[in-house]
Amino acid sequence: MNFLLKLVLSAVAVLILAKILPGVGVDNYMSALIVAVVLAILNAIVKPLLIVLTLPATIVTLGLFLLVINSAIILLADYFIAGFSVDGWLWALIFSILLSIFQSILHSILKKDKN
Repeated sequence: MNFLLKLVLSAVAVLILAKILPGVGVDNYMSALIVAVVLAILNAIVKPLLIVLTLPATIVTLGLFLLVINSAIILLADYFIAGFSVDGWLWALIFSILLSIFQSILHSILKKDKN
C-alpha cells in the first residue's frame, strides 16, 4: 500500500514539474503514472548497474557524476514512454534534481503522518 501511495505521489510530482518546466512535457495523468512506474523500475534495475560501471568517475567527481546517471535514467524513460518528453540533458538534469526534492518532501510528509 505504501509503495502505491509513493507511486501516486511521484506521478503528482511529475505532473507538477511538467507544468513548471518548459523543457518537460507529460500528456495526462496516466502518462505521469506510467512515468513514475518506469522510473521506479529503471532506478531499481538500471541505476545500480550504471553506478557500478561508472564508479571511478563517481569517485573522482565526489559523487557529482550521479547527477549525470539520474539524467540518463530520465532520458531513458523519455525514450520508452510516448506521453513523456524531455528536451535534452539540461532539462533532464533539472527535472531529476527537482523530482528528487519533491519526492523527499512528499515522503517526509508521509512519515510524519504515520507517527
